[in-house]
Amino acid sequence: MNNYEILYILSDKQDADGKKALVERFKALVAPYGEVTAEEWGGGSRKLEYPIQTKISGKHLTGYYVLMKFTAPPEIPAELERQMRISDDVLRFMIERV
Repeated sequence: MNNYEILYILSDKQDADGKKALVERFKALVAPYGEVTAEEWGGGSRKLEYPIQTKISGKHLTGYYVLMKFTAPPEIPAELERQMRISDDVLRFMIERV
């Protein structure tokens, strides 16, 4: 089991319930394998350093930052990354082994 941190930015164009549902969905992916915590990073919604353009929802100037720490086997971050890539509401993410 390894310790990981992932910082991801969700689209700020959805409501609070939608953001909370996405955070819970990503937590549920890694929860069976070990301990997981997720918290708003920097107060949640923040201005982005530069605009992010997406095909589906257009230009984003703000995003909802979430920092998630978890313990899991080495193959789980790849599955988490796959799930984030197919979600239209995840603007950016970065996974690191701690």
